[in-house]
Amino acid sequence: MILAVTDRTNPRERNHLGVLNFGKAIKTIEELCSVQWHLLIINGRNTALLIIDMQKDFILPDGLTRVDGGQAIVPNVVKAVEVARQRGILVIWVVREHDPLGRDVELFRRHRYSDRKAGPVCKGTVGAELVDGLLIKEGDYKVVKMRFSAFFATHLHSFLQTSGINSLVVVGVQTPNCIRQSVFDAVALDYQSVTVIVDATAAATPDIHAANIFDIKNIGVATPTLQEWCESNE
Repeated sequence: MILAVTDRTNPRERNHLGVLNFGKAIKTIEELCSVQWHLLIINGRNTALLIIDMQKDFILPDGLTRVDGGQAIVPNVVKAVEVARQRGILVIWVVREHDPLGRDVELFRRHRYSDRKAGPVCKGTVGAELVDGLLIKEGDYKVVKMRFSAFFATHLHSFLQTSGINSLVVVGVQTPNCIRQSVFDAVALDYQSVTVIVDATAAATPDIHAANIFDIKNIGVATPTLQEWCESNE
């Protein structure tokens, strides 16, 4: 059994500090406890991949709420899902599916919905569908949110808790809104490991993306590239 070791005394340092192989001799438990180490089993069954808002209205050039950087990351999101499934990581699709009249959207968006015209990502519309290349499969899970955070007014946290999930990997759009708020909530809820794959997330511009990744990294979130994540043990 392989265990990763993290130092819980420093919330900004969530990266693994070392690895213990139980096939070899290790130092005493007392020594480990003296520095308040925390042991995390590296196991796909304890990890979930959150794919956020990879829907046609957000991604395609003619999408009603297009994120300009969204289409470029589609291949990397597809690859992340593929790798997650290979590792036995739970795949969770986080989407918006709004009422056609906009009665469940934020106040600042409601002017875009009416009985004459469907607004962005309305339930049952083409715009609410996942982009081509992404498909919900048996064993995946779907969460519908009405606000930026995947955790706000949803059952996501309780589902993750009952599923034994303590590690999250996040991809999708867009970095300053749904990615950022979901990640900050995950940290506030004390998930032991939170990772944002930097080239499988996007914003309207590279500068906006970079600025938000900077903030996210500063709260102890890992920010690898897709290649780095694929080559890791997480």
